[in-house]
Amino acid sequence: MLFVNGNRFSVLVEESVLRCRIGDSETMAGQLGYLLTLMSLPSVSLGVIPFSAARPTWPLETFNVFDDARVHVELLSAAVKITAPGEVEQYVRAMKTMADSAVYGSSARGLITDAIAHLR
Repeated sequence: MLFVNGNRFSVLVEESVLRCRIGDSETMAGQLGYLLTLMSLPSVSLGVIPFSAARPTWPLETFNVFDDARVHVELLSAAVKITAPGEVEQYVRAMKTMADSAVYGSSARGLITDAIAHLR
């Protein structure tokens, strides 16, 4: 999917995700390194919402927006697919608001490399 022409992926993560250890240091460093690799792809926009960012909205659950027409929401007990335009629009607005709080490019790369450095 990453290498199919025309596909675009906008990814947002909280800085806390970069620092929350799941697995050992080597595993985490590998995962964070993979984010750095993904950032270099022309089809990927990766934003990191820093600890210091103002939070006009806060997601209550993890969600993925597909082509502004469908949303997948991950709940504790199930995954929910949303296709009702009014409901999808709420998630699209939340995503855009959070994206405005994120940093991109070298600033995002700096947060990721700093998280890797703190693993050692």
